Amino acid sequence: MTGYTPFEPPQFWDAIRGSRVELQLLSTLKCNLKCTYCSLGVGEVLGSQKEVTYTLDQLASFISRHLSGKEIYVTFYGGEPTLNGDFMKAVMQRFPTFRFQLQTNGTLLDNLPDKFLGKLSNILVSIDGGEKSTDKYRGRGIYKQVMKQVRQIRDRIDGHVTARVTWNDIETGFHEIDALTQHFDFIYFQFVAGEKYGEQAMANRRQVLSDLISRFFSQRTQIYPIIPIMGIVRNKLLPNRAQEICHGMTQCRASTHLINVMPDGKIFPCPDMMYLKDMQQGDVSENWLNPSPLKPHVVMPCNDCDAFSWCRGNCMKNLYRAYVQDDKRYRQQVVEPICALIRFMGEEIDRHNPTDWYCELTPSLRRHLTDCEIYEYVEVMP
Repeated sequence: MTGYTPFEPPQFWDAIRGSRVELQLLSTLKCNLKCTYCSLGVGEVLGSQKEVTYTLDQLASFISRHLSGKEIYVTFYGGEPTLNGDFMKAVMQRFPTFRFQLQTNGTLLDNLPDKFLGKLSNILVSIDGGEKSTDKYRGRGIYKQVMKQVRQIRDRIDGHVTARVTWNDIETGFHEIDALTQHFDFIYFQFVAGEKYGEQAMANRRQVLSDLISRFFSQRTQIYPIIPIMGIVRNKLLPNRAQEICHGMTQCRASTHLINVMPDGKIFPCPDMMYLKDMQQGDVSENWLNPSPLKPHVVMPCNDCDAFSWCRGNCMKNLYRAYVQDDKRYRQQVVEPICALIRFMGEEIDRHNPTDWYCELTPSLRRHLTDCEIYEYVEVMP
């Protein structure tokens, strides 16, 4: 596409691209919920490792050797990371200059001490929309439990609380997602990687996306805090921002500077592919790190897509499975429909004249759109 850098040849990449690294530490693979679509259920990863077996001295040696001079932010992940709170607290004490984020199902937040909560830059709370859809996939009463927990910790934190919505249910409507803006600082939704994209489902999702985008551009005194819309608008208005943090690669960060450390110390680029041995790129205990094996590939069609300049490839796991592993069913039933929805979002955004809208914003709102810290913690594309 003229004027935009395509995926670069990866053969000479460093293990970490750029000056930042997201160190995603899985404190345990246990979980107190049984969500029906859990990605860790693939390959029997969930529950397979209950405790961290590497030491903090080994982690410190790994960081010193491979991440020295980088800006490091740690995401505590699982399973359900709060089931191993002692590990998280120990990491915070050992590495006090790092930034910290927690990704959690939100059911046990009130068990965390104030000192721990106060050090979190962001808390990503997994939820599926409103009460009906959340309880459908996560268990009866989970929505109310999570919302109660969020209310109880809001005054105990200085960072953001972000709803991480897996858009699974084809009946999820605009009002479900919109209502979350009353309880969370930001909403990040991700299209589920499952076969939920029939004709009616696609029509429903397009209508919801259209309504969300209309609400976004109807506001001039604040930024409607829906991260995928914010991110696409930013990328369209300032295309260089789509390339800065991730060096022009996919904004899921798995190709450039996201490393996922299993409880046993093995490192993978994507938390959804830790069951594939050939995806391992390092090991904390053995103190080695290679470039991500989950990289752009010539068979991926992204460079020829009209959305590439601002999408930058969306989910590398999806692209790898669909095109490198040549899973035709997954490509047709999951990846191609998701790509169609992302292109639809771009078309809808263009229809609202984003440049004219941006020109009316105050300087502080412009900075909020272009420099939002939450972009660093989530994939930006849905």
